[in-house]
Amino acid sequence: MKTVTQYKEEINLMVDSIGQIRDLAVNENRDLSISEANKLDEILDEVEMIERLIQTEDRTQNKLRRLSLPGKPLTTPDDDGDVDGGKGESRSVISRTEKDRFFSLGDQLSAIMRAASPGGKTDPQLYQAENRATGLGEGVASDGGFLIQDNFAAAMVEKVFQTGLLAQLCRQMPISVGTNMKIPGVDETSRVAGNRWGGVRGYWADEATQKTASQPKFRQIELNLHKLIGLCYATDELMQDARALESYIREAFADEFGFLIDDAIINGTGAGQPLGILNAGCVVSVAKETGQAADTIVYENVLKMYARLIANARNDSRWLINQDCEPQLGLMSLAVGTGGAPVYLPAGGASGSPYSTLMGRPVMPIEQCQTVGTTGDIYLASFGKGYIYSQKGGIQSDMSIHVRFVYDESVFRFVLRIDGQPLMRSAITPYKGNDDLSHFVKLNSRD
Repeated sequence: MKTVTQYKEEINLMVDSIGQIRDLAVNENRDLSISEANKLDEILDEVEMIERLIQTEDRTQNKLRRLSLPGKPLTTPDDDGDVDGGKGESRSVISRTEKDRFFSLGDQLSAIMRAASPGGKTDPQLYQAENRATGLGEGVASDGGFLIQDNFAAAMVEKVFQTGLLAQLCRQMPISVGTNMKIPGVDETSRVAGNRWGGVRGYWADEATQKTASQPKFRQIELNLHKLIGLCYATDELMQDARALESYIREAFADEFGFLIDDAIINGTGAGQPLGILNAGCVVSVAKETGQAADTIVYENVLKMYARLIANARNDSRWLINQDCEPQLGLMSLAVGTGGAPVYLPAGGASGSPYSTLMGRPVMPIEQCQTVGTTGDIYLASFGKGYIYSQKGGIQSDMSIHVRFVYDESVFRFVLRIDGQPLMRSAITPYKGNDDLSHFVKLNSRD
């Protein structure tokens, strides 16, 4: 008899086969053939049969685990870890009967800690279907690890994207099955007549004149999930307090993963991680001014960057800068006769608060931008219209007591699967004009 993991792997392979058959028909701009349609029906019937087998096995395992559990209700532990507080009385009579779920994230992390300890007992709740991780072994901390319970995982992922400044601005496309997703996208590289929307052509014509055919051109945007892995160290003292452990893990995990996701959106290479706008083929680069001093930003740079952003993306665009660019923005001026006037500071000068907008768009200092004078120190970007990311639910966690044994510390490992890339693969040639446009504009090096 196969395991649930093996069944799920079979389904993933079948889903890939379905995608290949459909992709072939889409690429050839035709309907499915009779043989292809019959093949899809066969695969879908087999998927439904395997899904029923998985449901039956999960139901069987859940029933067997419930029958093997003690009949008395479980109670919540005191702060010192005892159920009865050392006085023979329980603090709570709340029973874990709601599908045998953990009360809190700290409760589950403590259970993972006990499962990973030599001779430690594994809480049966860790073997629930929603908490099992697929890997070298199911429910084994040293192999596959354990998935964070779904309601805790959703809250942790939400916190990650709230902590990160950029991910929450992007277009999200969740993946529910498999490890990749192919999204049909318009292959548009020019706004010249006959090229808009990849080849759609509209025109004015007199009555009874012959119509001109048009056909849009499409491409596939492929998202392949990459592993984002984080290690979180916890002292032995912290491990004894489930509530403090939960607070620490939530804060540390969200901050670190939020930072790394933002860094990938900006600087990612696309190899084993999302593709960032710095390395994307669609980013537009603006050259420095003739004779411009090193490590400076001048008003002409800003004007030219703004002119290269796609016009319909301006409303949700924002400037991204390294914090050390701010003095340069304050020094920008517009020449007036033999003098000049500041263009970033308010009318009150240094006595008032500097504007947080530039050309009417917000200015956001972030650590992931390069230092002033280096390519990538300032961007004008529209993430809502120009960048897509995908994340698969289910955060895997396991724990080791050996990594920092001499320091009385243990380490939790968290894994989140995610990918992202700009929607366009190249800049667009405008309908009228000479300079390419994009959702993302950067300033070249001034060294």
